[in-house]
Amino acid sequence: MQREQPSIPFERYADDIIAHCHSAAQAHWLQARIAARLAPCHLELHPEKTHMVYCKDADRRGSAPRDSFDFLGYTFRPRRSKNRWGKYFVNFSPAVSARATTTMRQTIRSWRLHLRSDKTLDDLSRMFNPILRGWVNYYTYCLPLYRFR
Repeated sequence: MQREQPSIPFERYADDIIAHCHSAAQAHWLQARIAARLAPCHLELHPEKTHMVYCKDADRRGSAPRDSFDFLGYTFRPRRSKNRWGKYFVNFSPAVSARATTTMRQTIRSWRLHLRSDKTLDDLSRMFNPILRGWVNYYTYCLPLYRFR
């Protein structure tokens, strides 16, 4: 992407890519270019995982079939936000995904805390704080695509 399409910003993690296009026409054009680039390597875009998403916010009020996507445990979608003066507006921003919260809940249930009445609070803290701290650090400080422009 940097070599062939330097004007289109993108993010990549392993085999997942997000490209920021200015229009649907540019997105379709880029998708065709990427597919053509992958073909000589005997690779192809996954048809169920390749989407074009409209990043709706206060400045972009159009509509499209898809206006949200999941990436790295976050769901990016239009959300109501409040600016520093207390005024509300619509912002396209990330938050923990439903799938990630389900996984976290299942993990906590698997700890079977109700059966650990023999443990002190310090014991429980030593056992589970590293996991909880990891979740908090990842979902509050590591917003991978959230940039202030």
